[in-house]
Amino acid sequence: MPSIATVAEDKSPAARSDERAGKYLVFHLGHEEFGIRVLKVREIMGVQDITAVPQTPAHVKGVINLRGKVIPVVDLRLKFGLPEQEYTQRTCIIVVQVQGEATSMLMGIVVDGVAEVLNLAAADIEDTPDFGKGVATPYLLGMAKIKGKVKILLDIDQVMTSQELHGLDTLMQ
Repeated sequence: MPSIATVAEDKSPAARSDERAGKYLVFHLGHEEFGIRVLKVREIMGVQDITAVPQTPAHVKGVINLRGKVIPVVDLRLKFGLPEQEYTQRTCIIVVQVQGEATSMLMGIVVDGVAEVLNLAAADIEDTPDFGKGVATPYLLGMAKIKGKVKILLDIDQVMTSQELHGLDTLMQ
């Protein structure tokens, strides 16, 4: 019977927050701070020339050449419905490995600036609050409470829907 108790414990919120613990890269979008798992980050670079691709959504800025590989670039501000902003010296592209339904791919996300890398313990992370009916937030891993501030933890694999990822994937072929 102890194995049944173990299975029940694994499904508890505490066990879920344990798997969310770890290192996160914290970045800015407007006045908010967001975090993504460091394991998903491949590199951070300054903004470079982005080749626009016709008939893509506004948040898809285009593609860049990353050491001979063409990867799509998404402006996270626009994806999240924030107003567009001029790119500055602090604006950067975080190259992340995203997992789609069938394959994984590299994608660049434009952010206002990178802040720090945080090592978050399970106790620092709370579940995402319920925003009410009709508000789906599958891309939110949780909320980190650090020094009186809240940082929004993103599941980068869920930020882009599988349909959007498929569309970006076909851009690269």
